[in-house]
Amino acid sequence: MISFPGRNDVIQRVYDHGQGHIFAFWDTLSDDERGRLLDDAGAIDFALLDRLYRQARQSAPPTMGFEPAPYIPLPIDEEGRRSFMEAREAGIAVIRKGAVAAFVVAGGQGSRLGFDGPKGLFRAGPVSGKSLFQIHAEKILKSSEKYGVRIPWLIMTSHANHEDTVRYLSENSRFGLDTSDVYVFPQGMIPSLDTEGKLILETPSSLFKNPDGHGGSLGALADSGVLRAMRERGIEIISYFQVDNPLVSIIDPVFIGFHSLRGADISSKGLMKAYPGEKIGVFARFDNGAIGVVEYSDLPEDLQNQRDARGALRFCMGSIAIHLFGVGFLESITGGSALSLPFHVARKKIGAYTGNGTTEIDGYKFEKFVFDALPLTEKNIVLETRREEEFAPIKNPSGVDSVESARGLMDALARSWLRERGIAVPASVRTIEISPLLALEPGDLPASTSVPDKELVYLE
Repeated sequence: MISFPGRNDVIQRVYDHGQGHIFAFWDTLSDDERGRLLDDAGAIDFALLDRLYRQARQSAPPTMGFEPAPYIPLPIDEEGRRSFMEAREAGIAVIRKGAVAAFVVAGGQGSRLGFDGPKGLFRAGPVSGKSLFQIHAEKILKSSEKYGVRIPWLIMTSHANHEDTVRYLSENSRFGLDTSDVYVFPQGMIPSLDTEGKLILETPSSLFKNPDGHGGSLGALADSGVLRAMRERGIEIISYFQVDNPLVSIIDPVFIGFHSLRGADISSKGLMKAYPGEKIGVFARFDNGAIGVVEYSDLPEDLQNQRDARGALRFCMGSIAIHLFGVGFLESITGGSALSLPFHVARKKIGAYTGNGTTEIDGYKFEKFVFDALPLTEKNIVLETRREEEFAPIKNPSGVDSVESARGLMDALARSWLRERGIAVPASVRTIEISPLLALEPGDLPASTSVPDKELVYLE
């Protein structure tokens, strides 16, 4: 058996679990490379990997029955409007006491967009060319000023883009946010396994690992110490969103108010599906009474197309990855209790180092989904929102959910706000964008606002 000063306990544990093959190239490694390999090995939870491998080899458990989940609809009458106003006032009170933090999941790269770098650096502003990070930062800064409070910004990166993200934010002075209010931390990684349950080498001195999924963001909050820091700051609610959605209302008093008034552990925003086969999960109530999300790929075609007596889709309320999490609830599922998010298994092609370069092999990757937290709660709610006001994901260079569609939605939203305020837009204006530092909602627009007579307009 090989040895290494001060690390023989790690080596022994690797051999005890039948994974000694990871040392196949030991004799070719420098001491620094050996140390890196042992760092990888020392971080492994072998009991967890053994359990996940057994899970991967088993047939999928029977799917629990489910029906459409209840949700709070957009107001259509006086009673509905009154309840939304009550929620708004309650939410403003929660925000003003400094109880809300913003949390963006930003581990992705911009490769699908033809962009080399973290997706948060992608320039999404249709006129300003501002990056996604800048748009989100300015929304948080404006909310802080509007409600007279410092709102922390939590940013989960990946190991692949962490340094680039930290550098970008630093070079841009975090777009006006104070250093002490911005927390940047990487998500967790978990080793993949081959079909025989063996660890996979990515290089002679490192194991192949994959990010543990957007559900891992909740564990990363705790492991990084950020969740504890939020508790110490008096934060009660964490507003979760994804970096590629420039329309998201990060600090929404109505959403926060409903969450608070109804004593929810988690609240989620949903929107009406555009068509039966739209590739978003749907909110559902399972046979055990828990509310959660059924992935679009797991919703049978007959249920996708099922309609109610009014001719509307039964499974109509789509999940758009916008949530509020109670800090107490997050502590309960990340503090080592038996209550935790499950891992999902995916069989994938994996690049394995074999001594003759990298070869693709079949293997298992493991990840968690953030919406799996919903069924773990005693109380969670779903609030309907409007697609055109809050959902413009940038996932593709063109077509559906693209740069083009997102910029078009940003332009359309700006025009709708100006119409609501009775502010004229000259016919010559081709594209218009409103800075978050000017307005987060129509009522923030000064009555004196005027739109210049030119093709591209940026109001700030």
